[in-house]
Amino acid sequence: MNWEKLLSTDRLYCHKYDQMPYDNRTEYQKDIDRIIFSTSFRRLQNKTQVFPLPDNDFVHTRLTHSIEVSSIGRSLGKLAGEFIIKEEKLDKNIFHSDDFSNVVVASCLAHDLGNPPFGHSGEKAIGNYFLNGRGKEQISLLSESQRRDFENFEGNAAGLRILTNDHPSGKDGGLRLSYATLGSFIK
Repeated sequence: MNWEKLLSTDRLYCHKYDQMPYDNRTEYQKDIDRIIFSTSFRRLQNKTQVFPLPDNDFVHTRLTHSIEVSSIGRSLGKLAGEFIIKEEKLDKNIFHSDDFSNVVVASCLAHDLGNPPFGHSGEKAIGNYFLNGRGKEQISLLSESQRRDFENFEGNAAGLRILTNDHPSGKDGGLRLSYATLGSFIK
């Protein structure tokens, strides 16, 4: 494994001169902040995390779920980072277990961004709507690749599109996350 490449701090569509030299956060901490303050992350508060026959009436949102997942990811990422640094004999002046942890936290926070309501069942429902339902009329107006996206809707691909294209200013690269975080997100 080439860990220098895997933990790249380079950013999609971002040049080194675009970055603030006086910011004391690591590049991966900036990724976490970019995700947390994004509109697409905030929208998760309006999506219910579905549990069959819950014991109480507490509404668990995708936002709450993503925060909980990132908490677990932080611990696992730190443990994995410590293990990798030790086993691979990586230079501790360059590699830190917190870097591994922060990359995992960022991808955990973003993991549900492209998923429709009802998760994988929702993906199938979207595909079925456009293949066999009323969506057949609208889909005929789209290009072949756009049609395939709706007929075979995939939440993780939609999440990557959101992360790399959805920026309020319209800038290329979306949230301009590090390649390490994007790589972790796409697993």
